[in-house]
Amino acid sequence: MTRAFVFPGQGAQTIGMGKALAEAYPAARAVFDEVNEALGEDLSALIWDGDIETLTLTANAQPALMACSLAAVRALESEGVAVSDGVFVAGHSLGEYSALAAAGALSVPDTARLLRLRGEAMQGAVPVGVGAMAAILGLDLAAVTAIAAEAAQGQVCQAANDNDPAQVVVSGHLEAVERAAALARERGAKRALMLPVSAPFHCALMQPAADAMGDALADVAIAAPSVPLVANVTAEAVSDPDTIRALLVRQITGAVRWRESVQYMAAQGTAEIWELGAGKALTGMVRRIDRGIACTNIATPADIAAALAAAAQE
Repeated sequence: MTRAFVFPGQGAQTIGMGKALAEAYPAARAVFDEVNEALGEDLSALIWDGDIETLTLTANAQPALMACSLAAVRALESEGVAVSDGVFVAGHSLGEYSALAAAGALSVPDTARLLRLRGEAMQGAVPVGVGAMAAILGLDLAAVTAIAAEAAQGQVCQAANDNDPAQVVVSGHLEAVERAAALARERGAKRALMLPVSAPFHCALMQPAADAMGDALADVAIAAPSVPLVANVTAEAVSDPDTIRALLVRQITGAVRWRESVQYMAAQGTAEIWELGAGKALTGMVRRIDRGIACTNIATPADIAAALAAAAQE
C-alpha cells in the first residue's frame, strides 16, 4: 500500500510521551540521548517526568516533539519498516523538521538545535500579549481569509493554518484576531476559539524569527530527503535541498496548508498515512479531509504492534 508518514506539531505534547518507546527500543532511546547531547541538557527528564507548563514552553516543546517522533521512526525501523519505503513525508509546522530528519535530510542533533532556536525566535519575535491566534470552526479557508482581511484594520490578521475543511486558524495582533473571531461568529462559524498560545505563529509578525532561522539554516547541512517532502507553504512535493532551506524560512511567516497537503498526497495515490509521534491531531484532520485514506497513529510499542499486524493482513 502506498504510505506517507506525517509528523505532529505543537500542542500534541504530554508528559511521558515517548517513554514507552525508549524503554522498549534501544534505537528509540538513542534518539533522546542524541537530543539531550545536542542541547546540552536532559530534555528527556523534562519530557518524561517534568511539568507540563515547562514542557509546553515553545523552546522546549519543539525539540521534545521532534524527539518523540524520531523515536517512533527508529522503533519502526527496528521492526523493518522504514520511512524511505514510503511515498511522502510531511509535518505540521515544527513537524516539517521532524519529517526532514526522518527522511535523512537533517541530522537529529542539527534538528534539535534548529528547533530550540526556532522556538526561542518565535517566542521572542512578538512581546507577550501583543499577538494571538484563534481557531475558526465551521467556515472554509475562503470565508476565513475574507474575515481576516476585514478584521485587520491596519493590523496583522492572517489565515495561519488551513487544517481541514472546517477548521482554519487565524493569527496576528490580539485586537485584530479578536475582531476576526467575533466576525466569524456573526457569519455562521460553529465556534471561534481564542487559542492558549504564547505567540502569533505563521503570520507576518514572525518576520524576526524568519530572519533568525534564515541565518541558522544557512549554516546547516541539508541533504535530499529519501522520499519527497510535501511542504507546508506550497502543499507540493519537494526534494531539492536549497528549495527546502528556503521553504523552511518562508514557513515561519507563511500559512500551514495542511488540507491541501493531504489532498495533494491523495491525488498522487497515497492510500495510507501513518502519524508518528505524540497525539492524534493529524489523524483526525486527515479523516476530515479525505475519509478514503486509512490513518494510523504510532506513539507506543502497542501502536507499533497493532500497525504491523494490520499491515501483515493487507
